[in-house]
Amino acid sequence: MLSRSNWLILGLAVLAAAIGGYVEHRGQQPAPANSALIGQPLPALVLSDLDGKPHRLDDPRGRRILLNFWASWCGPCLEEMPTLNQAQEKFGDHAPIVLGIAMDEPARVRAFLAEHPVDYPILLGQMAPPSTSLQLGDSREILPYSVLIGTDGRILATHEGALSAPQLEQWLNPAHAVR
Repeated sequence: MLSRSNWLILGLAVLAAAIGGYVEHRGQQPAPANSALIGQPLPALVLSDLDGKPHRLDDPRGRRILLNFWASWCGPCLEEMPTLNQAQEKFGDHAPIVLGIAMDEPARVRAFLAEHPVDYPILLGQMAPPSTSLQLGDSREILPYSVLIGTDGRILATHEGALSAPQLEQWLNPAHAVR
């Protein structure tokens, strides 16, 4: 049998472990999206595709644009890509444009897309400071990171982490307001 002092030490150790677990869990919660960007115009950014052709991000006015930042080494990014692809196919030409912004080396992006093709355009983000994702509010530079641009070229919403299917549906469906 354990003595009274041993029970007290054991109880304190369990309590300390529980508090440590709680603190660790709270530290992993996603930070709120950068609300300072909401309502602001999309910065004038030009990114290249895999062939080196430059594209202005603000070109497709009149349609919502979903910028999705990802990398070939990012597990949650890769899990999210088929859902983004299906959503783009579902809404078709009448829907927002999904643009994948690869925050990765071009050779790695090409190799990944050769094995896992997507039906939406992929552009190469600038990784040197300030990175493209940082310029669009990803202050912790967490991937995946998404930015929804309205038909008027203003930022409607940002999101750190993978978008859930219902949230993606809401973001891409022009009949629904964004929350």
